[in-house]
Amino acid sequence: MRTHILSAIALMILAGPALAQGDAAKGEKEFGKCKACHAIVADDGTVIMKGTKTGPNLYGVMGRQAGTVEGFKYGPGLREAGEMGLVWTTETLVKYVEDPSKFIKEFTNDDKAKSAMAFKLKKGVEDIAAYLESVGPAPDGASAPADAPAAADETAAE
Repeated sequence: MRTHILSAIALMILAGPALAQGDAAKGEKEFGKCKACHAIVADDGTVIMKGTKTGPNLYGVMGRQAGTVEGFKYGPGLREAGEMGLVWTTETLVKYVEDPSKFIKEFTNDDKAKSAMAFKLKKGVEDIAAYLESVGPAPDGASAPADAPAAADETAAE
């Protein structure tokens, strides 16, 4: 009996992080708020989610060092945060999107630092992070999840 209780407790502890993760399907819908500035385009040019180029391409953003999309001109605050080790995780993305400039000031410990991103989102960021992770590249040789949303047809997205 004691073994069953300990097993149940261990299962709850291990499942805790998984339960805290967002819902990729909801995140795909929520990403509509992000399309005004961001697109998701795979390295091979496949358009996953059409958007604008005001902000950087968000393909592969989860797990990536901040401020490192080649060819995108980041503001000094975000570049500095990236140089200081900021990596996009669900936790950092949630905190950043809630108030980008406040996050950059706190992360860099520089009251003058700011983010070029003015948009703030208080709810649904965990879901957007789950969506971004689901459409991003598979981690180090792993195959993409079977339930990952399919990429949009390029001709339909243009």
